[in-house]
Amino acid sequence: MINLSRLEEVKDLRKVWAHEALNFTPWLAEDDNIAILSDAIGLDITVEEKESTVGDFNVDIYATETGTGKKIIIENQLEDTNHDHLGKLITYASGKSAEIIIWVVKNARAEHRSAIEWLNNHTDDEISFFLCEIKLYKIGNSDIAVKFEVVEKPNNWVKEIKKESSNSPAKKFRYDYWVAFNEYAFSDSVFASNFKKRKATNDHWMNLSIGSSDCSISINQIKKRSEIEVEIYIYENTDLFWNLYANKESIESDLGFTLDWRELPERKASRIIVAKNVELFDKNKWNEQFDWIMATCLKMKKVFRKYL
Repeated sequence: MINLSRLEEVKDLRKVWAHEALNFTPWLAEDDNIAILSDAIGLDITVEEKESTVGDFNVDIYATETGTGKKIIIENQLEDTNHDHLGKLITYASGKSAEIIIWVVKNARAEHRSAIEWLNNHTDDEISFFLCEIKLYKIGNSDIAVKFEVVEKPNNWVKEIKKESSNSPAKKFRYDYWVAFNEYAFSDSVFASNFKKRKATNDHWMNLSIGSSDCSISINQIKKRSEIEVEIYIYENTDLFWNLYANKESIESDLGFTLDWRELPERKASRIIVAKNVELFDKNKWNEQFDWIMATCLKMKKVFRKYL
């Protein structure tokens, strides 16, 4: 007969994280741990900053969605939800112009679940609120395991996730390209020490953090022109674009190549791009393309960081 143990819930979160700001937030911000929350919600979250300033206050974690650059705030509470933290959540969301708002708590009271549901129903489709409970479990004397349970989310979230994951030939190609890129690029110690690995998606782009909440490096597959692009993608900050443009000659001299500078005033983002014509559909040429992408990303991070 097989002996089975009983799964026990650990009710006291403070046994694992004694202090919310000093213990839990730094723990959650680590790559392996934010990935657990990412999987629970159905997002690929890139942490940009802990204790990020919002006026006279600080939001626990400021992040972005990998691939879209959508702004995310995460507010943590190792206790039952309360009105004070709900107010903070909305204040921080406003101050950061966040599009995805995540409230991580020990226990969600019914009135606050209703409040998050109401916010999802009465804000536009660009804004998404999530309420997640932290659960801890162990079996006998085993290590404690953590699970995030999403108790409130936008009504159309499951439908949108399914729609985005459809496996058309074009999306499968993009996904296969990024899987191969990740395997190749992150086996290189220099590249891996400079950039955090991102999940492969079926989007035509992949974003890499360069340590700024105002911009990131984006790698793009442009199938119709059989090109790959590496760019500095600037989120809603034309001042930063023009500050960089003022140093255009020095930047391009340090890089060793010219860039395509696009302010794009009619859009929210500005872009600074270098492109390369390639045989995108020839898998035998992918490693050669990856070498160019990696070298370009490393150069751009090194040069642009001096001006950020």
